[in-house]
Amino acid sequence: METAAVREAVADAHRREWARVLAATVRVARDLDLAEECVQDAYVAAMDAWLRQGVPDNPGAWLTVAAQRRALNAHKRAATLRSKLPLLVVPSADDPPDAPDEIPDDRLRLVFTCCHPALAREAQLAITLRLVCGLTTAEIARAFLVSEPTMAARVTRAKKKIAAAAIPYRVPPLEDLPDRLDAVLTVVHLVFTTGHAAPTGPDLLRPDLVERAIDLARTLCALMPDEREAQGLLALMLLHDARRATRVGADGRLLLLEEQDRTRWDTAQIADGLRLVRGALRGGRPGRFALQSAIAAVYTEAPTYAGTDWRQLRGLYDLLLHAWPSPVVALNRAVVVAMSDGPAAALPLLDALAEDPRLAGYHYLPAARADLLRRLDRIPEADAAYRTAITLCDNAVERAFLESRLRGSGARP
Repeated sequence: METAAVREAVADAHRREWARVLAATVRVARDLDLAEECVQDAYVAAMDAWLRQGVPDNPGAWLTVAAQRRALNAHKRAATLRSKLPLLVVPSADDPPDAPDEIPDDRLRLVFTCCHPALAREAQLAITLRLVCGLTTAEIARAFLVSEPTMAARVTRAKKKIAAAAIPYRVPPLEDLPDRLDAVLTVVHLVFTTGHAAPTGPDLLRPDLVERAIDLARTLCALMPDEREAQGLLALMLLHDARRATRVGADGRLLLLEEQDRTRWDTAQIADGLRLVRGALRGGRPGRFALQSAIAAVYTEAPTYAGTDWRQLRGLYDLLLHAWPSPVVALNRAVVVAMSDGPAAALPLLDALAEDPRLAGYHYLPAARADLLRRLDRIPEADAAYRTAITLCDNAVERAFLESRLRGSGARP
């Protein structure tokens, strides 16, 4: 086979199969570092083997076998150290049993391992992106707006904590699930957002991560059918992903919501999402994922962008900001205020957010500010904000959109 074709096949297998191969290898390796090393070696070996033998019909199975063999060989070579390896798979006599076997998803087991309460929330998120998504340390650092060395240390500490605490590699028993639910939902949502708007690279989205997150959310809903926040998360992702085919034009240009052809949205997925939204909002005060799914439903059900119920959205964002006081939520609320009350009313909200250090490297803030300034005919200030956003943006599709906006105002990037 041609080298380029094999290289593309390996890259595609990395995007689609990384989490599944790693999760299966952890069962044999019983150590996250060893499992990750074996999986990386398997991908390297695939380049040579597939050049000679051709790409297998099931690349994921090939990679899993290759990685597991490496893990077994490592154990044979270091048998005297085996007792020092963390027992992620084999429970002690005091460990409670796994959750029912009808939920046998190894990736979900890996997520629950990463979301153990012994780990700090930031460590949970970081190690999940590294192990479940296969993102590089640099990509994770970019998503968290921290330096690469800081993120590398965070991931290393999380792995050491898992080893030192002998955190088991399993879905915990049902009675322990609620204590980890928020962390698991958070990391699944982060997997989705990383795929829905890729922070780096030539493409706007990574369908493999989007589909992985939706699969995990469906599994969680099956595991915990009465958890409204799990329903809300799945609804949120389905409603956003229903627009996938319309987010980029045939020419590769980013299409804003008002430009998208609503007749091409996935109606079956929307119906499924709306049903889940209704369930998530029943019975008591809604959580942050239920509220986000309700916001997505308002956008989805509007006949046109201009016909969106901006007042209802503002009310929902007020509730969400109270439930989840995040600067990103405040930014999205400000955009809605601009639509309901005009850009002049929203601009002070964005100016205040510019003082928040958590948004210092977040390109959507200067991009939103540039749009408001453009609508207020403050072109020189808008151009400066567009340039700032372009500098911070590492996604090629989004950067091209921002550059086109800058050119449209009469300036050059």
